[in-house]
Amino acid sequence: MGTDPEISDFEGDYIADDNASGLEEEDASALPNDEAVDVQFVTQPFRVVYQTNNFLLPQLKDLIIDGDVVNLRPEYQRRLRWPSLQKSLLIESLLLNVPVPPVFFYESDLARYEVMDGQQRLNAIKEFLNNEFPLRGLTVLSALNGRRYSKLPPKVKRSLDRASISSIIVLQESQARLRRSGTSHYYELRRFVFERLNTGGRSLNAQEIRNAVYGGSFNNLIIELARDRLFTDIWKIPPYTGSDPNDYYEDPARQKNNLYRRMIDCQLVLRFFALEKDEYIEGSMRSMLDRCMERYIGIDDSAVNVLAERYRSRLQLANNLFDGHPFVLGNPTNSRLRPVAGVYDGVMIAMDRLWARRARMLDRRAEIQDAYIKLVEARAVGRTLTGAANTASDIKIRLQLIHDAIQSQI
Repeated sequence: MGTDPEISDFEGDYIADDNASGLEEEDASALPNDEAVDVQFVTQPFRVVYQTNNFLLPQLKDLIIDGDVVNLRPEYQRRLRWPSLQKSLLIESLLLNVPVPPVFFYESDLARYEVMDGQQRLNAIKEFLNNEFPLRGLTVLSALNGRRYSKLPPKVKRSLDRASISSIIVLQESQARLRRSGTSHYYELRRFVFERLNTGGRSLNAQEIRNAVYGGSFNNLIIELARDRLFTDIWKIPPYTGSDPNDYYEDPARQKNNLYRRMIDCQLVLRFFALEKDEYIEGSMRSMLDRCMERYIGIDDSAVNVLAERYRSRLQLANNLFDGHPFVLGNPTNSRLRPVAGVYDGVMIAMDRLWARRARMLDRRAEIQDAYIKLVEARAVGRTLTGAANTASDIKIRLQLIHDAIQSQI
């Protein structure tokens, strides 16, 4: 009866599209003249200053383990996705001297670096040299399948220790702000370069791109709220219990969770703020979420605290109102049902809009649950409540149906 939110309720992965920006072929007569082009080019305070280097694998391992030198996972990076097979094939490529793409570092402070591109490769190298996984699925050096680094024959181990990966380091001298043409929005240089490195194909989904491009206090808030224990319990995401922030990324159980791995947890939090007002609900869900990130990109810490309290309090109210099983497409007492993104949208927005009557809602909890179950049963056929139908019209109908079912009982 429940719809799996990991499959059907979210945006599709990012797909490069020549027409994604909505631009039509330019009329040559409307193009700026050469002088205007030259002025924009010369006055743009943006140049990348970089250097190249080659690192032996043991050197890379030492740099990564010493977190004071290289930050393997700045917050704008995507989360780890590579399975052990893909990691093994990288090691085989290095042993065979097959060219491997360079990694990109950003010098965030003097002699301190962030990984802009190559996170997955560097993590695979670190894990293998630490004996954290055995090789598997090798198609050329198949005799090495099942072996960890410590069990490699001496000649093979020496060959791997001599392997190197080239790097491109974007230096501090590059620091500048880049204004997006036609808008008041500025990119940080590192995020701009990261976007250009990663959005040429299908490697990033829409939320991962937002995480890279719209950095700042609001994006940090989304990540923080997605780590809250109540949120992870509701969405069946392994909780954050490590004292070291790196443990947040490296927890094996969490890496296997589809909501976490694809940053859908962060997208869920963002949806609450994106749909908070009717006037924001227009166009596609993707455009609504993008506009929300732009709307909040410059907020200060006091505003962040207000938003954090607002989200947490509404989530707690929803959890209490539905006895610890909010957002399911059915009877809240059925613990086997999974939460559904479309229902989450409707219930969370209803909690926000009816917040002044929260005491009455809790007093009428049984009646509200009965009204909700009747609504679900009446809408059992179709995609209105699941979130699979995601046009602006569908979203408004979904929000209104759930709001009215709750309001009718208070």
